[in-house]
Amino acid sequence: MKRLQRIRNSQIMRDMLAENGFSRAQLIQPLFAVEGIKDKEEVPSLKENYRHTSESVLKQIEDDLESGVRSFLLFVVPSAKSESHFDLTFHTNTISNIKKRFGAEINLWIDTCLCSFTASGHCCIFHQTGQADLESTLGELGALALSSAQAGADGISPSDMTDGRTGHLRAVLDKSGYGTVPIMSYSTKFASSFYGPFRVAADCAPQFGDRKQYQIDPRNRSDALASSVRCAEEGADLLMVKPGITSIDLIRPIHELTMRPVGAYQVSGEYGSLCTMAEKGLMNFDAALVETWHVFRRAGAAYIITYGARSAKRLGF
Repeated sequence: MKRLQRIRNSQIMRDMLAENGFSRAQLIQPLFAVEGIKDKEEVPSLKENYRHTSESVLKQIEDDLESGVRSFLLFVVPSAKSESHFDLTFHTNTISNIKKRFGAEINLWIDTCLCSFTASGHCCIFHQTGQADLESTLGELGALALSSAQAGADGISPSDMTDGRTGHLRAVLDKSGYGTVPIMSYSTKFASSFYGPFRVAADCAPQFGDRKQYQIDPRNRSDALASSVRCAEEGADLLMVKPGITSIDLIRPIHELTMRPVGAYQVSGEYGSLCTMAEKGLMNFDAALVETWHVFRRAGAAYIITYGARSAKRLGF
């Protein structure tokens, strides 16, 4: 049964997915909370974005609320790495502390992936043969999603691209009494060259090989569409393309195939390139950032994940 009411549960969500108009309500701000660091650390090339301590992330959200941001995508980065049986203490404590502090003032999505937890830096667990261990990966993802919901997350956002992960997470949440928690799936995610600054921020660069075994080849349109259709069929409430600019030809077709809201993730390499060119005097940063947002909306994006969401109010949104 389709649960369309999951995306109607809060005013923040309803404003984010409003089909008419364009305002800062449709922008989602990424956040990084990192275990074991003493002070916040600026992310290279990502203007006004930081790797936060469990305390400084609260101050950042407080400041962002004053800037009109209501929706956040949280990446929790533990200090200990392993290949299974991950310690979720920092993960759950961070989510719980944020929601206890801000409650319904914010909508908190939790990136649900293993790449910041694994010693390999990959989004999955591997067999000794080098192939992805689907069963073990889904089991760990389910535990991560459930712990997020139990800690108070408003939504789950699986980003690993493992086969069947959306359906598995939906089943885990429903079975455990969290049927109203929506899933915002990274449904069309390419094996892209534009993720560099993020991998520094999330401490998740692959220690061997690459992610082409499970992320989509940028040359393949059919696979990109099929991946989002699959996520919709498995119960995703919101879909997403990533990277945003290199996927704008897919946003409207995915929506037409699935009738789900489809967002665009303006990834770290895209946002960082604007910052770098502006620093070198080659462009006006504010004008370029606003231009990219309008392009995403023109292409049909229902919402935009951008490292510049906290600038939207200043830019007149």
